[in-house]
Amino acid sequence: MSSRNAPVSEPVLPAAQPPEEHTGIHVGSPSHAAAGLPAVLSSLNHVFGQAGVVRGTEALLKLNQKNGFDCPSCAWPDPDNHRAATEFCENGAKAIAAEATTRKATRDFFASHSITELAAESDYWLEQQGRLVEPMLLEAGGTHYQPVSWDRAFQIISTELNQLPSPDDGIFYTSGRASNEAAFLYQLFVRQFGTNNLPDCSNMCHESSGCALKATVGVGKGTVRLDDFDLADTILVVGQNPGTNHPRMLSTLQSAVRKGAKVVAVNPLIEPGLLGFKHPQEVSGMMGLSTKLTTQYLQVKVNGDMALFRGIAKALLALEEASPGKVLDDAFLRQHTTGFAEYATLVRQTSWSEIVDGSGMAQEEIENLALQMAGGEKRVITCWAMGLTQHRNAVATIQEVTHVHLMLGALGRPGAGLCPVRGHSNVQGDRTMGIFEKMPDSFLDKLGQVFSFNPPRHHGYDVVLAIKAMHESPGKVFIGLGGNFLSATPDTEFTATALRNCNLTAHVSTKLNRSHLITGRRALILPCLGRSEMDYQSGMPQFVTVEDSMSVVHMSQGNLRPAGDQLLSETMIVARIAEATLAKQTTVPWAQLASNYDLIRDKIEAVIPGFENFNERVRRPGGFYLPNGARERNFDTPARKATFIANALQSVQPEPGQFLLQTLRSHDQFNTTVYGLHDRYRGISNERRIIFLNPEDLRGLGVQPLRPVDITSHWQGQTRLARNFLAIPYDMPRGSAAAYFPEANVLVPVDSTAEQSNTPTSKSVIITIAPAASA
Repeated sequence: MSSRNAPVSEPVLPAAQPPEEHTGIHVGSPSHAAAGLPAVLSSLNHVFGQAGVVRGTEALLKLNQKNGFDCPSCAWPDPDNHRAATEFCENGAKAIAAEATTRKATRDFFASHSITELAAESDYWLEQQGRLVEPMLLEAGGTHYQPVSWDRAFQIISTELNQLPSPDDGIFYTSGRASNEAAFLYQLFVRQFGTNNLPDCSNMCHESSGCALKATVGVGKGTVRLDDFDLADTILVVGQNPGTNHPRMLSTLQSAVRKGAKVVAVNPLIEPGLLGFKHPQEVSGMMGLSTKLTTQYLQVKVNGDMALFRGIAKALLALEEASPGKVLDDAFLRQHTTGFAEYATLVRQTSWSEIVDGSGMAQEEIENLALQMAGGEKRVITCWAMGLTQHRNAVATIQEVTHVHLMLGALGRPGAGLCPVRGHSNVQGDRTMGIFEKMPDSFLDKLGQVFSFNPPRHHGYDVVLAIKAMHESPGKVFIGLGGNFLSATPDTEFTATALRNCNLTAHVSTKLNRSHLITGRRALILPCLGRSEMDYQSGMPQFVTVEDSMSVVHMSQGNLRPAGDQLLSETMIVARIAEATLAKQTTVPWAQLASNYDLIRDKIEAVIPGFENFNERVRRPGGFYLPNGARERNFDTPARKATFIANALQSVQPEPGQFLLQTLRSHDQFNTTVYGLHDRYRGISNERRIIFLNPEDLRGLGVQPLRPVDITSHWQGQTRLARNFLAIPYDMPRGSAAAYFPEANVLVPVDSTAEQSNTPTSKSVIITIAPAASA
């Protein structure tokens, strides 16, 4: 680590990683259910402690309401009809507390802290410093950020961009929190600048879902609506931890269970949020009584999900042979699918020994699950998140999930379908708006027609390709529309070197994060309004729109006084960058569009199918659904049918003495934002540098619980090292390991990515573990 006491005469690069020191761990017993009174108290403590009672209450009462603003954390949908007065979860409360905080990182703060000093602090400490309130500039060779005017900031960006040898030397990243309006203007600016370099957080999370679903059912989104859960017979929750990552999903699962659905959890770790739910808006929940959620809990090996679903398919074929016409949906298979015969042959040729070895599950358990799914009216919903998407075989795994649904006809009818659960609040909307390095020609044709230009057609960089491009050749410009690029991406030190190679790094942000401290030759921080804050343009109140996980587009309008009078909206920042950079090269009226968001929505309507009468429909309470062909059994594939893809069964097999590591969140974080140092449901307090292991594996290593270990990842002859993690015994399969990100991201090789989607394999990192060298 860099020393904050280093002499000023010796330039010290800020540390790319958080400090390695421990903070005083306490380990208790994991919980047996999620939410309840502790969740309520945690929510109020965060909100009132950061924002105060009055400001905090004003925010909470508008959160996820039809006349309020959308939660800036997860993308779980809001109910179409009745909504509770407190339509939020602990996760959302923490996000609002962070955004509505009265703490501010002012120019005095930056004057008293050099970037080297800031980098020596933890991610949690950085988050606690409060809202950014004015533009800041770090000049070449500088040690401190200094205030800069907005005009000067935009002039710096335009100069740096226009001096690039090629537009493809610009990297334009987008976080999933950007609104539809900001995202649409951003991609328009980038394409008018001359590149498709639009990496975004989808590249690191659900890109594998999009690739898999587009090839099989013709749409890269989920096919269910919220009310389908109340009609389902079986709900599979796979590679997902809703208690921490999407807590409002728990009330949906509780309602489904009460209506007779069976919930099956598939996860290497025993997660309390999958065991039971204490509804905090019910008396019984506040008293500590929980609803049991899962009827079957399959502790699949890390990376064992493809083998599991291959096993389900094999069991379904056996059930069909025993009871012809009773299990598979023959009419659906004949009318709506192609490739089933080839796939069925492959499944029959896959041995049970391969399936059991690859999944870590007993044949009987898999057959029992298949029997459950084939029962009743075969109304099956499968939900998944990054536990499936961040593996080498992620696309093939998700296609295996889809195949099982196609066999049952559990797609395109009430109570059945596919549900990739998005993490960031508008990551799905940003993709709809064109934030993608490989948008189809149909989109580019319409964009060019509406705005009278010729969009570039060559594919741009995704996240991994952008990192490599910045690493390989210096001089590029990186602009981040939200997010914390360094901490979200793999191979931390490699990515840090890539960012330092840039001429300029500029981040549109609400709070301080580590990406502001790993900079190019020059760096800008551009502070923006939060979603909870009032947005006035030309004296008129504005609202933005977002799209949730189930393709509902709805309005979001903040009600809080902005944290500072110099804050600009994301939309305005994008427009002013575009205006300054493109100057007379563009006929787009950027200032006019940014002063009235209705005008942006008119352009979205003109470019993107499904947004007819956008301004009218989005003003209706609750918004509207975008079209979804797969839900209607209209499959936009080359064959115009849902397509079985016969993938060879794959799995990652560590060598003896190695483990397969997955990175995951603690309960006190959302994505890379660390709200606190506790992981209440897993029984961990006041520490983040930990690694979970099976107790027998710990004994085999000769490591006592809570002893520090060093972790080494192995990839194609390369090694990467993460030091000083505390070993914690946990209920999980042997040979598996888990650690929090971003602390463990240093172990994820930049070249280890999912086939087709190029998503980093953050859930399949081969590691070895040894007692810490410093112990």
